[in-house]
Amino acid sequence: MKLPGGWPGARGKQGKGPDPLRVRNQKQFRDALKQLRGGKSYKAIATASKGDLPSTTIYTVLTKDALPSQDFVVKYLPACGLSEADQKVWLRCWETLSNQPGQPAGHGRRWEGLPGGGRGRLRAGLAAGAALLLVAAAIVAWQVHEGNLDDFKSQHCGTSNPDLVTGKDRECTGVTDGSDGSAVFGDDLKPLMEAIAAENSDVTDGGDYVTFAFLTPLSSTDANALTVGQYVAELEGAYTAVEEENKKDSRPKIRLLVASMGSSERAWKTAVDKLKARKDAEHLVAVAGLGLSQQETVDAARELSKADLPMVGDLITADGFDATGAVDGKGPINGLARVALSNTDQLTAISKTLGSGRRTAALISTKVTPNGTRDLYTESLQHGFRTIADLKKHLDPNSDFVFDPRGGPGAILPTISQSFCNTSKAIDTVYYAARVKYLPQFLDALAQRSCHAQPITVVTGSDAAALDPKTEALHNADAPITVLYASFPDAAQFRGPDNPDRGLYNAFVKNFTAPHHDQQFPVQHLTSSYWPIVAHDAVLTAATALHNAAAHGDGPTNLPNRYAVRNELYALRNDAVAGASGHFGIDANGNRTRTDTVTTVHRLGQALPKTTGHTN
Repeated sequence: MKLPGGWPGARGKQGKGPDPLRVRNQKQFRDALKQLRGGKSYKAIATASKGDLPSTTIYTVLTKDALPSQDFVVKYLPACGLSEADQKVWLRCWETLSNQPGQPAGHGRRWEGLPGGGRGRLRAGLAAGAALLLVAAAIVAWQVHEGNLDDFKSQHCGTSNPDLVTGKDRECTGVTDGSDGSAVFGDDLKPLMEAIAAENSDVTDGGDYVTFAFLTPLSSTDANALTVGQYVAELEGAYTAVEEENKKDSRPKIRLLVASMGSSERAWKTAVDKLKARKDAEHLVAVAGLGLSQQETVDAARELSKADLPMVGDLITADGFDATGAVDGKGPINGLARVALSNTDQLTAISKTLGSGRRTAALISTKVTPNGTRDLYTESLQHGFRTIADLKKHLDPNSDFVFDPRGGPGAILPTISQSFCNTSKAIDTVYYAARVKYLPQFLDALAQRSCHAQPITVVTGSDAAALDPKTEALHNADAPITVLYASFPDAAQFRGPDNPDRGLYNAFVKNFTAPHHDQQFPVQHLTSSYWPIVAHDAVLTAATALHNAAAHGDGPTNLPNRYAVRNELYALRNDAVAGASGHFGIDANGNRTRTDTVTTVHRLGQALPKTTGHTN
């Protein structure tokens, strides 16, 4: 490793690493400490410290822009094998740097003892007086610096990382590799961020690696369409795929960046701009996740596409939200693929479950997000309800309702629900083209309408997978309500004998629930939703493309670039990906293949009411 700035001398007189007497500033000090490892991994140094320094602590301290604490240095030096005499030289160097906190980088003085005797004592006295003045000036400079540092940290999530940004309501957005502290995105993610930091530390130790980013709206604020449990489980699934791939005998390894777009993806541009700025210096070759089917995600995908970064979406289901760019009609989105089931896949499966009996269906929909931007998921659902023949035929043209979530769903949903009792035809089915966030309120309103005794079936999309099956309105015998939605199989179905790929799912469960650098992920995250499965499969898809690119590359040591990964991504045909959800491929438009084998209709609440058996 070449130390930055061309600072002189690679090894000191003691023959163990760089010479501390040549260190000029805290950055050179940290770089010199890194070189002291002599090729040993952070994990090896942690073991040598006898538990005093976890590998994550070593990685964090040596990558942060700050002078390490004296306590850290005292524990680190013997773990690197230095003798007591050598340690003293390093500690004197540390003391010198710690007494010059305001010294600009590159202008620190070499540490040396003052000469003694005669003129030497006079020079020493003068030097001491000058030193006192310098120290006083340094203290003033340090106070100013500390004030600026505090201001900087307050704007960057309490860290020294300029790629993390403190936004509205103190919400943290931006990009981190986990070394900025485990709580930057909230306490719920602390164990996971600890694991990510440790895994990245091990990967960068090896040297042969590329970088992936996982882009998602990490926030627990009320404005977020993802709940805490959803996004935690999602990122846990993504991380599990990275760790799983890094354990294999394949190259290169994968370093993972976490990129948060914040509540409702309002800070998507911040996160995307930070990723684009890192793409070359950190060899970023793929972005997974991307968020929900809404306008912000499309905008993010188009910006990443312009940067030639391949993308694999995990949750995006809106029809046309693929490489064609048909979702908004603004042209292709080159490099985009996805592993989710499209809304058409979902609604077609439900239409077959409903049967051919007579129904009278109302349509309730939203068109915008809480940001006021287009909600492409709900637009796509609405379009499917109006165009899929076996759904369209049931629609009552006089029962079409649209609400704006910014106007307060709690006020309008009871009004809409009551209107179902006042039509010439009894409404027995509702097509719900809105987010699950508002579904509990809607079900409560249905249970309280004046005609609540009449059974009613609510048909919706995969977003409903996040609905709590214990929701009270689903278990009221006096107001029978059935909810139908389609998504991936549930945990029991994935494990069941009818799943030919159950071995892949079981392997994923084993990897997910195993310790991750001494951290444990809750097993209930696997049973509460399919989010961790699709996040895992999105990252695995990108990793499969990466390793294919490495295998087909120019040499055994060359790192595949983002163009090679993108090429391989669109060549993943014939069930090339062995995902937790089963074998699948990616077609020419970036869509998942073999969706018919996994699309599953789920029922919540009461049994599906019988219809009259007559067709419309």
